[in-house]
Amino acid sequence: MSKVLPVRVVAVLPLLLIAACAPQTDMGVNNDVDIDAAAERAQSSINAYHPDTVLPANDPVAPPPATDPMPSPTPTSAASVPDGLEEPLVPPAPGAPGGLPDDRTPISEAPAAPDSAQGAAHVVERYYALIGERKYKPAWQMWRGGGAGSRLTPTDFADSFSEFSEYHANIGAPGRIDAGAGQRYVTVPVQVYARLKQTRKPYYAIGSVTLQRSDVDGGTDAQKIWRIQQVALKPAFKR
Repeated sequence: MSKVLPVRVVAVLPLLLIAACAPQTDMGVNNDVDIDAAAERAQSSINAYHPDTVLPANDPVAPPPATDPMPSPTPTSAASVPDGLEEPLVPPAPGAPGGLPDDRTPISEAPAAPDSAQGAAHVVERYYALIGERKYKPAWQMWRGGGAGSRLTPTDFADSFSEFSEYHANIGAPGRIDAGAGQRYVTVPVQVYARLKQTRKPYYAIGSVTLQRSDVDGGTDAQKIWRIQQVALKPAFKR
């Protein structure tokens, strides 16, 4: 994994298969699958920021950027697809609908400081690498408050990815660092490409991850590390 993320250039995480058995399905049900609803059910629990939940006192809270809420999902079922017939995962290209921004700015060769915007992008890269490897607890701990900022227990966090047999992400170049009340914020573009477990069909989503760190005098080292504040994704299916 490169130590330096390109500026406005996509860094592709390796395809890491999440070993999970497809559940038994009823072959007599209607095969017209509401794929949007199935995928949204898996993502909706970690997309919304809920400020009514109290975080630890040493983890200051500031209002996150406004994002479009995910629609309420509805349950679906589907017949399985024979092995070898799955549609390949081919996420939309940069600049295309559902793709990351296509900015041809030259790649920076300078090392990325941990407290820089590039350092924040490395955190997001590591976060999705852990999810792709099914290492859900360390990924959960990358949220603010050692995981509390996700508003999920470690078990619920892991379960939020149970609809997928594999899960990957492309990470875009981070935006500028914004400041407020001794805090620093940065938003990193993200493109998710995954496979639904029931249907084995591809799922694509586009959005961003917002990170926060403290910049006050006397703050602890832990408070000065970039932590995930919000994940905001919306479906971007490639037909």
